[in-house]
Amino acid sequence: MSDALINGLAGAGGGIIAQLITYPLQSVNTRQQTERDVKKAKRKHGTLEQMCQVVKNEGWGRLYSGLAPSIVGTACSQGVYYYFYQIFRDRAEAIARENKRNGIGDGSVGMLSSLMVAALAGCTNVLLTNPIWVVVTRMQTHTKNSNKSQPGHSSIAPDEKGLDPIECPPYGTGHAIQELYDEAGIQGFWKGVFPTLIMVCNN
Repeated sequence: MSDALINGLAGAGGGIIAQLITYPLQSVNTRQQTERDVKKAKRKHGTLEQMCQVVKNEGWGRLYSGLAPSIVGTACSQGVYYYFYQIFRDRAEAIARENKRNGIGDGSVGMLSSLMVAALAGCTNVLLTNPIWVVVTRMQTHTKNSNKSQPGHSSIAPDEKGLDPIECPPYGTGHAIQELYDEAGIQGFWKGVFPTLIMVCNN
């Protein structure tokens, strides 16, 4: 088994364990970041308080909404990153050795080369796994109220029917994928990919 494959599997395994432990906190954090209800935003619930609110109003299962694709995404993301990191690292080391034979450098991978290796692995990871994270975020921020106000119509006909909350049917991975595809087509699965690619520099 190659070093790249070993590193990829180790990264995927570690990512899955971390995701299982921290997923409820991630779900609440995502909701806090995407909250658009001004009244709710003014209440400024803490993370644990909002978690209790979700459990009370929507059930324990809602804290784990999107867990399955998230685990797949984490395994793929960590696996892809560490697999390609090792491949690019091996290539950089081979180039450094070749340069040393030609009288250039000392045969070690320099800081700039290391940064390039991490950036290339990060970009590869983002391009391959972004669709998974778009679906996961959509599932985390989905609520049980299906009658969301439409822009420009929130103040019209206040007495019309449909104002009472209606519980949505189960919102699974298939629902999220189909909804996203209907809204934006294939390109919708790569929403936010360019800012994410820019943030790869953190690696």
